[in-house]
Amino acid sequence: MKALAIDLGGTHATCGLVDDRRIVAHEILETSAKSLGAVLPRIADIFRKIVQDTGLPLREISGVAVGIAAIVDSHASRVLATNEKYVDACGIDLPGWSRDQFSLPLRIENDARMALLGEVYAGAACGFEDVVMMTLGTGIGGAAMIEGKLLRGRHFQAGCLGGHLPVAFTGRQCTCGAIGCAEAEASGWALPGIAKDWPGIVTSTLATYANIGFKELFDGASAGDRVALDIRDRCLQVWAADAVGLVHAYDPEMLVIGGGLMKSADVILPAIELYVHQHSWTPWGKPQVRAAELGNNANGNHTNESPRLHSFYGRVGMRANCLTVVSSTITLAA
Repeated sequence: MKALAIDLGGTHATCGLVDDRRIVAHEILETSAKSLGAVLPRIADIFRKIVQDTGLPLREISGVAVGIAAIVDSHASRVLATNEKYVDACGIDLPGWSRDQFSLPLRIENDARMALLGEVYAGAACGFEDVVMMTLGTGIGGAAMIEGKLLRGRHFQAGCLGGHLPVAFTGRQCTCGAIGCAEAEASGWALPGIAKDWPGIVTSTLATYANIGFKELFDGASAGDRVALDIRDRCLQVWAADAVGLVHAYDPEMLVIGGGLMKSADVILPAIELYVHQHSWTPWGKPQVRAAELGNNANGNHTNESPRLHSFYGRVGMRANCLTVVSSTITLAA
């Protein structure tokens, strides 16, 4: 099965052509994530170039698949809410755009659900039917699969708001309107504000950066910067508490953690696993905690013949998933 695939991330969009488990071609497009309408013409140009360069007729492509950090009506292929990203997306007829541009059907799904499908199809969760995924990056994404089916709910937000579980009821204001969401307490967009308000920040090497990201935070912690260590450790505690909430809510056999922050998996994974095993109420046993295997294609480190696809969907670039899943997402996960 051949498909054109798009991941609409917070800082870029990644566009690709896949043929079953093989990435044929892809290109990363920088974007501010403000207007989807402004990005679509550039995406169409990239797809035309990819199709032309590969010599593949459009009639041989099954469709267009889109992953986006949003609440999505996957049956109607419509964006319902974006929480300040691509604010015009709810008013755009994406299937109509795909028909007009390529005469191809289009399917759209929440990016974390895409990531989970990929991990079940060709990654860390192969062989499992009850899985929860957490994606850590600019925001915090979540998805749940129960008895082999993606959890969507009546209003299509079940399972995908894992980053908006409250971890501090007197905590920071979240962009979703709630207080103390995991995402407000330990995500890429929240980190600069967290660091700015941290006691002693002026004595830290972090104060030398105009915009603090997790790379700077983890580098500072590794170098022994006390403030960086304290902020990092609090983030680890927030992610771990969020993970326990996901385990209690969805009863998974496995928790898969992906996203751009998993470049620091050697620090993040053991901390979350230990906390989950110590504090989850799971009389049946302990859920496995694994890092996503399909990687984050945003870093460009992949080969076209990789047996485990470096994927295209999810927040913070193309999140861990298998590109062939997208064009048949509704069929596979219905």
